[in-house]
Amino acid sequence: MARTQGSHSDITGPRIRAAALKLFAQHGYAAVSMRQIASEVGVQAGALYNYTPDKQSLLFSLMEGHMTELLQAWQDLRDPDQTVSAGSAEDHVLARLEAFTRFHIRFHLERPDAVFIAYMELRNLSEDNFTAIESLRREYENALETILKDGVRLGVFHIPDTKIATLAVIAMLNGVMTWYRSGGRLSLDEVEAIYWDMVQKSVRA
Repeated sequence: MARTQGSHSDITGPRIRAAALKLFAQHGYAAVSMRQIASEVGVQAGALYNYTPDKQSLLFSLMEGHMTELLQAWQDLRDPDQTVSAGSAEDHVLARLEAFTRFHIRFHLERPDAVFIAYMELRNLSEDNFTAIESLRREYENALETILKDGVRLGVFHIPDTKIATLAVIAMLNGVMTWYRSGGRLSLDEVEAIYWDMVQKSVRA
């Protein structure tokens, strides 16, 4: 019989994912057992297998969910006809890069555990799962590289290698996650503005 909305499975599945996310981020994937996840949720260890085949599948599901959410959020934001005001092509490409910079910082700061796992647990994925996640990561990187290539074509950016520049910009933006704390010396808006200034100076012609 099909599950009805609000069924036990609908409730327990998200709780298992939340518990695994928390424990993987705190202790590392390799150090966490299915029994620990079950204890965190408050179910018997054997009950977990009603929701996930194994721990590897659970890790992959978390990472795939994070990357899918990231890509969808950027897709929802990035339509230039809806999100960027009218102006010259040069202004347009700068606005797109600024939007990406601010989006990346804010999205990732709101999901510290998911971001930590997405980067630190790649080594623990099976070969097939790693390939799938890397494909999603490249899709996101390609979104930024497209902006950089457009800027080079328009003469707005001077970048010898857009692939390397893409990885460098993302690495710089990811650095915010290592030190920023809400309530600190700088507001999130101020941090975004400072990083946007650094990003544009690093690529401007």
